[in-house]
Amino acid sequence: MLTALHEFNSCVICKGAAEEFQILANSYQGPGAFTTKVFFAMVDYDESPEVFEALQVTSVPSFFHFSAQWKFTTDDIYNLRGRDIVADQMAEWVAERTHVSVRIRQPTNYHGLLKLGILLALTGGLGYFLKWNRKSISCRILCEVLTLCFVIVMTSGQMWTYIRGEPYVQRDPRTGHKHYISKFSQAQFAAETFIISLFNMCVTLGVVLLDKAATSTVNIIKRRMMCLASMCLVAIFFSWLLSLFRFKVTDYPYRFLWD
Repeated sequence: MLTALHEFNSCVICKGAAEEFQILANSYQGPGAFTTKVFFAMVDYDESPEVFEALQVTSVPSFFHFSAQWKFTTDDIYNLRGRDIVADQMAEWVAERTHVSVRIRQPTNYHGLLKLGILLALTGGLGYFLKWNRKSISCRILCEVLTLCFVIVMTSGQMWTYIRGEPYVQRDPRTGHKHYISKFSQAQFAAETFIISLFNMCVTLGVVLLDKAATSTVNIIKRRMMCLASMCLVAIFFSWLLSLFRFKVTDYPYRFLWD
């Protein structure tokens, strides 16, 4: 990889591309994966401008493959127009040129540990509160809330992303912008699972309020306001859920309120 990481060079995509290239190299060096058939190297313009001059490179980032026989063709240049600068697609290109398969291992995601710590803290605080005032929340309500939280977490795909080792977000190497929702139907970012969890929570809250409005003994005006708010919650956030799904599966035929 030939790059120019110094901020003075104003290369917007170089930092993100270097991170993806580093993920590729680290995955190759993983246990049971390393061989002496392939070597990865990164050259920065400010450190070795003579390399850029020798290869006549005028744009960065650029990726080249040099075989042991020094037979260089156009296929030995990574096509930035036909592929994205992501570790998975670069691994496919490496396999095509070297016949060495590199299984990408994403960096450890510590958000799972953070979520576990928050969950334990909330559970401990709730337990202390119940011990201090046992009449405030019944055991049945506590079990219902915990079960509902478990269902929302599981249906959001958080366990799937944790097993797959999906990144929290993905940076566009061309613009430097962060994407929180994957455009592929078979991929999901960790941040995307939080968005889905929020939508599911709001839909659930709307259903609970709607049930409360039907069984409450308060005056009719408050019941109508509660009913209207609950229907708005369900309609808006369920529509956003469908819109998110349509973003990932473009041929999905159903929509609600807006696209």
